[in-house]
Amino acid sequence: MVQRKQFRAAYLLLLLPFAALLWVPFYDRIDPTLFGIPFFYWYQLAWIVLGAVLILTVYLLHRGGDTTP
Repeated sequence: MVQRKQFRAAYLLLLLPFAALLWVPFYDRIDPTLFGIPFFYWYQLAWIVLGAVLILTVYLLHRGGDTTP
């Protein structure tokens, strides 16, 4: 039997980092700076951390619904 994978709404969270970094003119600026680091750089670095948190969240939500060990 073919098992269909159920679409999970939590997977839409994975689109957030993609969408946030896709439009470069939004964050292509210097101000505001954070500890002397221009916005262009710290915005991208912040999304690396946020992306990892989102991936962890989706993983835990997906694994929570898994019935196999």
